[in-house]
Amino acid sequence: MRNYTELDVWMEARKLVNAVYSGSNNYPKQETYRITIQIRRSAVSIASNIGEGRGRTSSKDTSHFVNIARGSLCELETQMVLSVDQKYIINKELESLIEQIVVCKKPLNGFIN
Repeated sequence: MRNYTELDVWMEARKLVNAVYSGSNNYPKQETYRITIQIRRSAVSIASNIGEGRGRTSSKDTSHFVNIARGSLCELETQMVLSVDQKYIINKELESLIEQIVVCKKPLNGFIN
């Protein structure tokens, strides 16, 4: 079994975290402890749960944490759409993040199936 840090999905999740952090730097100050922290936590949760799942000894545990990662990915996607609604980011930024989200979703769905 490969180390989780060698998995493409984990590496892509790290890229997504970096993109989310960069993209959320310009959110309004009043959102620092609201949506900004929520989207960052969601993004970090994706990579963290992939790692934790691969660190588990049973396939049931692995599946559980990969499912949590997929849920966090959907949560992040929702928060990014809401960020456009609030005009914190523009559609072009959303499209770029959605592309990265899709890159993560496909292998996660493969893990789950």
